[in-house]
Amino acid sequence: MKKFNKQDQRALATWAAESAERVLPFFEKAYPEDDRPCKAIEACRAWARTGVFRMVDIRKVSLAAHAAAREVKENDAACFAARAAGQAAATAHVAQHAFGAACYVLKAAAAADPANARVKIARELNRLSRRLPKDLRQEWQDWQSRRLPKHLRSAIRLP
Repeated sequence: MKKFNKQDQRALATWAAESAERVLPFFEKAYPEDDRPCKAIEACRAWARTGVFRMVDIRKVSLAAHAAAREVKENDAACFAARAAGQAAATAHVAQHAFGAACYVLKAAAAADPANARVKIARELNRLSRRLPKDLRQEWQDWQSRRLPKHLRSAIRLP
C-alpha cells in the first residue's frame, strides 16, 4: 500500500468530497432535516483547502455521518450516501478512506436505480476514475482489485 504525501492526501480528500456530493441528494431528499452527511463533506473540503484539522473534529463529523447511515439503513441509497460522506471526512486522517467513499458512491448509485445498476456503476466508476488526478489513478485501480466488492467489480466489464 502506497504512503501518500499530504498533497496527494488533500487531492484524494477533494476527490472524495466531490464524489460524495454527487450522491448526497439521495440522503437529503429523503431526510432533509438531517445535515450530518453534509457537515462531514464540508469538513472534508475545509481540510483539503487548508490542511488544518483537529482529529476530534474530523472523527466527530465522520462518525455522525455514519450514525446517520445506520439510522436510515432501510433506504439503501440514502444509507450509502451518508457512508460516502463519512468516509470522505475520514480522508483527513487516512488517505485510503477516499477509496472507501468512492465505493459507497458506487453502492448509492446502484441502490438508487436497481433496474439499471450495472450501467449506473459503470458510468460512475468511469467518472470517478476520470476525476482522480492521473498520478493517483493506479492506486485507485489497485484498491479496486483488492477491495471493491465483487458485484461492483462485475460492472467494470461492461462494453
